[in-house]
Amino acid sequence: MRFIKSEAHTPETDDSLSLTRRRFVQGVTAAGLAALAGGKFNQARAETIRHSPPILTGTHFDLAIEPHHVDFTGRRVKAIAINGSLPGPTLKWREGDTVTVAVTNHLADMTSIHWHGVRVPPEMDGVPGLSFAGIAPSKTFVYRIPVVQNGTYWYHSHIGPQEQIGLMGALLIEPRDKDPIAYDRDYVVLLSDCSDTNPDTLYSNLKKQSDYYNFHERTAGTFIEDVRSKGLRSTVADRLKWGRNDMTPADIADVTSATYIYLMNGNPAGANWTALFNPGERVRLRFINASTMTLFDVRIPGLRLTVVQADGNCVQPVTVDEIRLGVAETYDVIVQPHEAQAYTIFAQPESRGSYARGTLAPRMGMTAEIPPMDPYPYRTMADMGMGGMAHMQGMKMNGMASAQMPEINGRQMKGMSDNSMPEMKSMDMSGVKDGDMSTTDHTHMGRLTQPSNDPSVGMTPFPQPGPRTTRITPPLSQMMSHPTQTMEGEVPLSVGPEVVMVAKETSPRLHDPGDGLNGNGRRVLTYSDLRALYKGVDGRLPTREIILHLTGNMERFIWGFDGRKFSEAEPIHLKLGERVCFVLINDTMMEHPIHLHGLWSELENGSGEFSPYKHTLIVKPAERVTYLVSADTPGRWAFHCHLLYHMEAGMFRTVVVS
Repeated sequence: MRFIKSEAHTPETDDSLSLTRRRFVQGVTAAGLAALAGGKFNQARAETIRHSPPILTGTHFDLAIEPHHVDFTGRRVKAIAINGSLPGPTLKWREGDTVTVAVTNHLADMTSIHWHGVRVPPEMDGVPGLSFAGIAPSKTFVYRIPVVQNGTYWYHSHIGPQEQIGLMGALLIEPRDKDPIAYDRDYVVLLSDCSDTNPDTLYSNLKKQSDYYNFHERTAGTFIEDVRSKGLRSTVADRLKWGRNDMTPADIADVTSATYIYLMNGNPAGANWTALFNPGERVRLRFINASTMTLFDVRIPGLRLTVVQADGNCVQPVTVDEIRLGVAETYDVIVQPHEAQAYTIFAQPESRGSYARGTLAPRMGMTAEIPPMDPYPYRTMADMGMGGMAHMQGMKMNGMASAQMPEINGRQMKGMSDNSMPEMKSMDMSGVKDGDMSTTDHTHMGRLTQPSNDPSVGMTPFPQPGPRTTRITPPLSQMMSHPTQTMEGEVPLSVGPEVVMVAKETSPRLHDPGDGLNGNGRRVLTYSDLRALYKGVDGRLPTREIILHLTGNMERFIWGFDGRKFSEAEPIHLKLGERVCFVLINDTMMEHPIHLHGLWSELENGSGEFSPYKHTLIVKPAERVTYLVSADTPGRWAFHCHLLYHMEAGMFRTVVVS
């Protein structure tokens, strides 16, 4: 998993001493834009450019991966483009088609493309070293993919730092049937982060000093402020707790705006990327977090966001003011502006400091006020697993019905009928077209109509939940007589070089929007709000649990599962056709967006048979998250944290289905 050196890594891009100057240039005059001009990227006047990647449609695509340059801050640095575009072109596929993508590598090193969240044969997944050899320089590899799902996804390199310097793009898959989401206009909003410091140097800085890019550590000044607000005894006790654990509440993000600038569809904030609308239209915004290390908090002041899709799968509409997007997550929202005015699309990183920004407006050239950034958040004792129910204090429950509480195990709710969920009666279904939830075409069920005790169930890929699918549910007697058997327990952990802490208390925190979002006066989406539009397909109970601890040593910048780096860990073996419950326990002070390739992941959030399907799950500090996986596709699959430098530092495993 080591970074592969490429021509983009040259000494002239290693200057990390001018961070303050670059930050000033970015914050005050961020007008440089990587605009396509004669196949090269040149600095251009921001007010005259509203750049979005091109959209390619069809069943065959030719993509050329090429070295290029960008200049966002007055410094010309090397990057990677696809067909001359950065980000790469937006690809539009159609469910039911078979697409071919011919990828030609014009770099000096091997490259790849991984189709994030897309069910593909293992040899088409794009992870070198597992079931794919990579694409050598000057070679072309043809991906052949039967498209068996729909929704909003994205693609990126799975080799070293290539994703960090531009090798990514949006992927939209149109449904075979009519779209259950009603909209008049449709825009991709792809968020990313980039730096003038090349990725090898950035990673080296983190290995040498893990807080290299963190300028929010507590000081004598903050001690005095805390004494004034909390008292001397409370402040000293708090400092001693953190000190005994060699922790700091300022550990929000490893890489911050000290070196990063944040882009919206390849545009810095000053370029004012703009999406158009007519008053009264329903506008679909497909938010994609294609960054490498940044969690984004997204809102549009003056407009509410109706979430209709999470990670490519339709959810029952829920209206909020703000969404936190973990790295690699996607959310589709509907907004309906009625006034002929401009609105700011505002995305601030969890570590604050700077932002990505665009505009939703009835005509080009309009702008709206940019809201002030929220205060820098700090970790709490609950994030260390020492706070008991402290994380509940002051928590907005967001109108949740009792059945949505994450403490209720999703497996205990699978036998509930639709009518047993009282919150359904008042569910906002404004984003769904009439009749879409009631149609079931049994002629397309195929193996789904087989008896639930048929041993062949789960031996071929389950489909994405939709209007044509039904749920396999074992008879009640079978559910009662075959309870879950824990066959893989927790690995004993002890504090050492690779495990700096083990949380004393962990719990589901699916109702918690995350550090920095509680009590901000806005309704923030939480995982407990997500309820699938269609019933999940595999209603079988899991036969075993696989418990994994997310571990790390921040000071040494070592990350892993169960205290082991990738180089030290054995693969996780699943038997083809089995149903498994994964339990993730975060023993670190940071969020980890965990991504499992090749298989569906069904989050247990209390929604029972309407549990949301997600391809990436944020696991908050001191949180225990459970989700169900059907091992329905043989192959070797990647399983990792999607923070690039955490994956590089060891938080990666292989899942083998056989």
